[in-house]
Amino acid sequence: MPETHRTRALPRQVADAYVDALIELDPITGTYLGVKESAGLLPDFSPAGQEELAVLARDTLARLDEAERRPGADSDAERRCGRLLRERLTAELAVHEAGEGLCTVGNLRSPAHSVRIVFTVMPTETEEDWAAVAERLRAVPAALDGYRESLALGLERGLRGGPRATATFIGQLTDWTGNDGARRGWFGDFVAAAPGAMRRELDTAAGGATRALAELRDWMRDVYAPAVKDAPDTVGRERYARWSHYFNGADFDLDEAYAYGWDEYHRLLAEMRAEADKILPGAGPWEALAHLDAHGTHIEGVEEVRVWLQGLMDEAIEALDGTHFELAERVRRVESRIAPPGGAAAPYYTGPSEDFSRPGRTWLPVDGQTRFPVYDLVSTWYHEGVPGHHLQLAQWAHVADRLSRYQATIGLVSANAEGWALYAERLMDELGFLPDPERRLGYLDCQMMRACRVIVDIGMHLELQIPADSPFHPAERWTPELAQEFFGQHTSRPPAFVESELTRYLSMPAQAIGYKLGERAWLLGRENARKAHGDAFDAKRWHMAALSQGPLGLDDLVDELSRL
Repeated sequence: MPETHRTRALPRQVADAYVDALIELDPITGTYLGVKESAGLLPDFSPAGQEELAVLARDTLARLDEAERRPGADSDAERRCGRLLRERLTAELAVHEAGEGLCTVGNLRSPAHSVRIVFTVMPTETEEDWAAVAERLRAVPAALDGYRESLALGLERGLRGGPRATATFIGQLTDWTGNDGARRGWFGDFVAAAPGAMRRELDTAAGGATRALAELRDWMRDVYAPAVKDAPDTVGRERYARWSHYFNGADFDLDEAYAYGWDEYHRLLAEMRAEADKILPGAGPWEALAHLDAHGTHIEGVEEVRVWLQGLMDEAIEALDGTHFELAERVRRVESRIAPPGGAAAPYYTGPSEDFSRPGRTWLPVDGQTRFPVYDLVSTWYHEGVPGHHLQLAQWAHVADRLSRYQATIGLVSANAEGWALYAERLMDELGFLPDPERRLGYLDCQMMRACRVIVDIGMHLELQIPADSPFHPAERWTPELAQEFFGQHTSRPPAFVESELTRYLSMPAQAIGYKLGERAWLLGRENARKAHGDAFDAKRWHMAALSQGPLGLDDLVDELSRL
């Protein structure tokens, strides 16, 4: 931002200037936003690169202090943007200053994961697109060297990733490299679809990127893993509270949140038992779900399930638009995709580019599976697609001219988005879109998984006591081993999924609690608004106003939703 403009800037202008500067330092973010100039570049993941991001955050907060004192800064639009920007940057700096970026190891979230997955959202229609892919592939070795430098400094400072997450990550790196030469590796597979004229250049670049992955894998195996073998997998109360604010935008009473998780567990268990009895009289919930795995409605074939999921989202849009939402034409477009191999087991969503040239997409990991029970898909696609993540994130992009670019794109608060998506599942149940016991038990199974996340994520990281009235190991202290056993007993998901989830909770502390606690915030905001308006409360108007206000941390979210 030119200096003459800075002196007159309001919070939204400060936020937009931050996005412009961030893209210069983080080209991966630029690619997600559809910035063409970012396509061939990767970030500096070294300690110096991390400190550059911190300097930008500190400078932006200082500019925000000035902006919030100017006339006009108290309008709703400026106030919400300033609120979000301050909360997010403060949380990010707290994580940085504690050195958390020097021990980022996990099965979902690390610089190595970011480097790999960004290729899946790059355009590959033209030779120019593939030339950018080649340039970015050549940048992979330096990016991974910077990441390794950060991890090495973390070891020097006693900041270590957990041994379980480290072992899982080493396994992923081995898979991405092609299992010690048995295959050409993830990058080699990715460029296999390139035009023949560019194959030599792309194969060479992919080979260099794969060797960099192998070098990182070898260092993780030979140096990092032995150095962290005695480190705890859990983080303790102080680190957990810091991460909780980062992912949730709220300073929770963690003991109250843990108790809430148990309350939801007991409520959902009673509902699940009632639905299970309708499916298989006398059976418990997970016995009924196992019965559905074998005998319930299902889709055969990978392409067939992709098409079916596309139809499910298209049907939801047709039913909801004009009745419970007012959707712009470009928001109505969402694609169903099959996830590339080598990632985690759970479905996910990627949002549209700023200009909607790349639409929002849902991704289903299949891992060799060809038979897909319907009960396990319907509620999940209401969560990932419509009316869940897609309606929220695409609406932010659609109303970007009323927000700041920061709000419409990178200012996301995990618990806000995941809370909305879980609220969306509940909304579809409220509206009658889960009319049979099969689909409704699947929905309740998803809800139970999120309640169990609150229990085990807080419980094992804080080493809390299991309640005396629990049906599971009453009065014992949580450990990761007990958490995995408990989670496995209370979900229909296979053991590989349960193991992946527990590794995720250990390496991303407090992220998983945001689903249920975020849903609680959305429900409280809706109830407060309903009480304020009485009979005049209009759910469609409220939904669109809520989705159009941009992201906020949970503490701020309840306040703003209650005003609508």
